[in-house]
Formats: sequence, structure tokens, C-alpha cells
Amino acid sequence: MENTKGPETVLVTGGSGFIASYCIIELLKKGYRVKATLRSLNRVADVKQMLSVGGIRDFENLSFVQVDLSQENGWMEAAKGCTYVIHPASPTPNVAAKHEDEFIIPAVNGVLFVLRAAKAAGVKRVVLTSAFGAIGMGTDKKSPYTEEDWSDLTQDMPPYQKSKTLSEKAAWEYIAGEGKGLELAVVNPVGVLGPVLGSDYSHSIQTIHQMLKGALKGVPRIRFVYVDVRDVADLHVKAMINPAANGQRFLATSGNAVTVLDIANMLRAGLGANANKVPAKELPNWLIRAIALFNPKVRLVVPHLGMVKEASHKKASLLLGWQPRSIAEAVLATGQSLIDLGLV
Repeated sequence: MENTKGPETVLVTGGSGFIASYCIIELLKKGYRVKATLRSLNRVADVKQMLSVGGIRDFENLSFVQVDLSQENGWMEAAKGCTYVIHPASPTPNVAAKHEDEFIIPAVNGVLFVLRAAKAAGVKRVVLTSAFGAIGMGTDKKSPYTEEDWSDLTQDMPPYQKSKTLSEKAAWEYIAGEGKGLELAVVNPVGVLGPVLGSDYSHSIQTIHQMLKGALKGVPRIRFVYVDVRDVADLHVKAMINPAANGQRFLATSGNAVTVLDIANMLRAGLGANANKVPAKELPNWLIRAIALFNPKVRLVVPHLGMVKEASHKKASLLLGWQPRSIAEAVLATGQSLIDLGLV
């Protein structure tokens, strides 16, 4: 559905982020005005460069505002004059964070700062970017996960996923209480792939980057679900404007789960000589755990070893007419973009 009422303004938080950048591209292409938040306006040139890689040539409808999720100051001013807010930003602490509260407290507070500001500014609807981490962690389900599922906070889970679960719960609680009248829709992406626009991209792409560089001799035994970032942005905009999306969560996933080895095989089949360094074997779990003792990036993989997670996009497709790309297309677009930008 194209925007026909003239240029409404959308606030997009964390404008330098991977999902946020694609939301901005999608909105500008559809004729909206976009106000993007940044922690520092020193990033404006970087963001414009990424957007131009994504096909944007005209920045007339784009403006920037400096505001930080770690404090409430400035959010009211940022939301002023906006019809909608898309909120992908989530504070990401250092991987060496000593306590889970370093993830959880900023994530929960940040969501509440944005929702309060949106409510005060008379915003119609907020679309919050949550995560599969709020749906399928701490549980072991054989059938595909759906929007009815929530991660089990009584179980041990990585702090980032816990922060996404608690911040999404805080958002729904706010809307049910003092935020009544403000509309909320939530998008829960699985592992996000897709064409990178610069060096700022999702965790899921790190694995493909490392495979293409030849940094991995083998891959971990993990089977997971993925989605293309372009489809994630499209789902955010559909959830923003479709009346049926109010009060709903939407899983953003492109199809059946694949193994990391499947992804490696797709890269080799689709990228030819550029994928010569991509590994062709799985590593045993004990070896990954041993490497993780010395490598903090590998440590993040350990909780997912042996995991099999399936997820369904039936709700987004039926309710909003959302049709995601195939996983193979997302994988190859990711790899090709890393090559094109000289990142491998």
C-alpha cells in the first residue's frame, strides 16, 4: 500500500543500524518523511553513504536528531510531529559485559523512553523491533514457533535474548496501562541476513563473513531460521500502516530452518571461486566449546549448539500479505554484498 496522504513523518530509532537503515530506505521509497535518531550526529555522513549503497539518491525527506537510548532527554522532541515510530534500536553492550543487567536495564528503559515520548507526542502507532529471542529461548519445541510463544525466563538464556524478552514484555505492559490509546505492533525477526550496506550489520552475517574470509576451518552444528533484512523492513512498514497489525506480534522468518553447513554449501554453489575458503564440514560440539574458552565471539555460539528451531511466518503472510524471499536468495545476497564492498 503506497502512502497517498502526503508525506507523513516516521521516527526511526538507531538510524545507523542494519534493520533501521533498511526501514529508512523502504520508507523513503514509499514517499514518507523520515527522522532518524543517532547517538552522535558525527555518523550522518556514514548513514547517508549506507543508504546510497541501498539505492537512495535523494535525502530531501530525511533528517537526523541526536538522542541516546540510555537517557530520557530528547525523546519527546524527537517524536514531535511524527505520525509513526519504528523502534529497531537496542543498546548493545560490550560482549564482555559482566552482568546481564548491563543488557537488560538499558533495553527495558530505552523501550519505555520511546513509548512515553510517542504517547506524549500524539504518535498513532509504534512498531517495535523485538526478536526471535523473545519467542523461542529457554524452550525446546518440536513444532514451529509462532507469535503465541514466549521465551521462558525461568530458564538459563543468553543476556541479549533475555533483554529482548523483558523489553518486549515491558512494551506490552505499558500499552495495556498508561499507554492506552497508543497503538503498538511488534516484529520478531529470526537471524537476519541480506545485502550489507557498510561495516555495520547483524550478528548473523558475522558467520558468513568469517566463512568467506577463510577464518573458519569448520562450522558449528546449529540449525536455525533466517530472514532477509529487506523483508524485515517491508514487514515493519506493513505492520505500521495496516489496521489489522495493531496489538499484534509478527515473526519475520523466511522458511524452514537450515544448518550453518547448508549456508556454507549455498555460498559455494552460488559464488564460485569467491567462496573457495568456505568450510565444507561441521565441527564437533566439544571442539567449539574448547575454542570458546579463548574466543569471546565463539562463546556466543555455545548456547546454540545442537539447537533446532523452526518458526512460522503464516500470521504475517495471512494478515499482512507479507511474502519473504527464500533463504538461499538471502544467503547469496549477503555473500555477494560482502564481496562487492571489499569486506572479505
